[in-house]
Amino acid sequence: MPHTITLIPGDGIGPEVSSAVVRIIEATGVDIRWETHYAGAQALEKFGSTLPEELLESIKRNRVALKGPITTPVGKGFTSVNVGLRKALDLYANLRPVRALPGVPARYPELDLVVVRENTEDLYAGIEHVVVPGVVESIKVITEKASTRIARYAFEFARREGRKKVTAVHKANIMKLSDGLFLECFRKVAADYPEIAAEDKIVDNACMQLVMRPEQFDVMLLENLYGDIVSDLCAGLIGGLGLVPGANIGELGAVFEAVHGSAPDIAGQGIANPTALLQSGILMLRHLGERDAAERIEKAMLKVYTDGQVRTRDVGGNSHTDEFAQAVIQGMG
Repeated sequence: MPHTITLIPGDGIGPEVSSAVVRIIEATGVDIRWETHYAGAQALEKFGSTLPEELLESIKRNRVALKGPITTPVGKGFTSVNVGLRKALDLYANLRPVRALPGVPARYPELDLVVVRENTEDLYAGIEHVVVPGVVESIKVITEKASTRIARYAFEFARREGRKKVTAVHKANIMKLSDGLFLECFRKVAADYPEIAAEDKIVDNACMQLVMRPEQFDVMLLENLYGDIVSDLCAGLIGGLGLVPGANIGELGAVFEAVHGSAPDIAGQGIANPTALLQSGILMLRHLGERDAAERIEKAMLKVYTDGQVRTRDVGGNSHTDEFAQAVIQGMG
């Protein structure tokens, strides 16, 4: 079955890693037509908007997008394109699988867990204002609707992927109403999935446990801000953001993305590691029902890492982006 996918190459190293991943996906033989659109600074310069309406309409029409990294200015300039996409398309579920890769130095080489993060509300939504000069107020919004649907997404994911446990992470001992509501919704949903273990941990304890005994976690369910922090913490346990995939999923569509930065300091040199976006592409193929193609790419990628002959600089080698892509393609036979 043919697929039309919105491609957002991104900026910095984005176009390089996107091109490599497109080559690998096309080598599987899956029938894909790409619609290329731009976001962020490139789109602002060309179209006067960081999120052009044509881009949003393309994702709504195709229901699937693959996105390279996009620069977000710190403390000034335009707001995050990632946050804008999530809000515009109601991409309420952020999915971040974290699994160690063979041969890559990691604190926990056997780690295999999944972070599920609520994507639309909480402090991370950025609802804030100046009360008086020198005083800023940020508003934390937690709703029953959003908390219930993200909990159900986590349990449905666990059931579909054969995961055994979901851990809700919160601060309900202090924020008894907001985090308390999140926890209450989690417990109600958990009752519908008796075959999956359900537990909860206070966020500070959860972070300590991740450093000490991360193997106890399987699927972690978090509010937006906690999820943003903890998902990066988990990535650090297996080698960094350059190795992990990300997906933002909602009823109107799904955006699969590299979660690392745009690395403008190495842009154009052809040395960037496309692994994070490639793993996001694997998630995308599974989402599309192309599980055979996803398995072929994943096995080939793992073989490249196991053999250790072709590696980019960030993981101890000197190979270029295109060399890595070609090695994965050859590994697929």
